[in-house]
Amino acid sequence: MEKLIAGYKKFRSEVFPEKKDVFQYLAQQQHPQALFLTCSDSRIVPDLVLQTGPGDLFICRDVGNIVPPYDELPGGVSATIEYAVSVLKVRHLIICGHSDCGAMKGILNYRALDNLPMAATWLRYSRSALEEVERTLGPDVPHEKRLHALIRANVVRQLEHVRTHPSVASARASGQLLLHGWTYDIPQGTVEAYEAQSREFVPLEQMPIPVTT
Repeated sequence: MEKLIAGYKKFRSEVFPEKKDVFQYLAQQQHPQALFLTCSDSRIVPDLVLQTGPGDLFICRDVGNIVPPYDELPGGVSATIEYAVSVLKVRHLIICGHSDCGAMKGILNYRALDNLPMAATWLRYSRSALEEVERTLGPDVPHEKRLHALIRANVVRQLEHVRTHPSVASARASGQLLLHGWTYDIPQGTVEAYEAQSREFVPLEQMPIPVTT
């Protein structure tokens, strides 16, 4: 707690005065360019990785960067997507997984979730990603390779889920919204993006800059 309070004091004495005009502007409005939906993991800091500031990203975090299909589980994630797309008119929706994901580890070892019933229920929205990985890789693949594949398969599956949301479907149909699937490698500090045509993840810097109509 001491570290948190010390950080707040530094914010008040050094950071806020330098950005006071920005905060005054944002006090009445926000126009984020993207909804960034990622894992709750404390090691993922979107504003650090992307060098964004206040007002740039509308961030939603949950265990496993999961998006329940529309109508299956009304809740915070679905409400956040609806608000970001329909009200804030974000132009990009990014689903970002990450290396060493505890949620994906839990799916690979479901017995580890025996004492976490809420987490087990939530992670059922990633079970189909695991089934795909098992079909593709087979049963004898080392754990690390299975985890690596599952992290990526889960991002792709959540992109499929988010397309079922009416607000997303409408915005995509009118060319106002683009979907992106990313994975972040913690020890390397790199981001890879899903390329739909090749069905592969490639370095983000190699992807063309996406533009909405």
